[in-house]
Amino acid sequence: MTDRPTASITLADNSQCIEFSTGCPSVLHCLESQQIEVAFQCREGYCGACRATLVSGKVDYNEEPLAFVRDGEILLCCCKPNGDIHIKL
Repeated sequence: MTDRPTASITLADNSQCIEFSTGCPSVLHCLESQQIEVAFQCREGYCGACRATLVSGKVDYNEEPLAFVRDGEILLCCCKPNGDIHIKL
């Protein structure tokens, strides 16, 4: 498996752009690898603590989350970008 970039994650708060690589298990993991602090608890999509706003783009879930997710929100712990995304933490 290669770790080539497959998408970019842009943070709305500061316009920082992070490359998401194929070997990364989730958006949360990718952000943490860049020393970006994100609230989380379960890492499984159960609690919703890692909830963020999806400003633009699409994500795919590793597994459908059990926590309630409103339109325009994503759970960082259990999703991967499906193309470039723009998020607000």
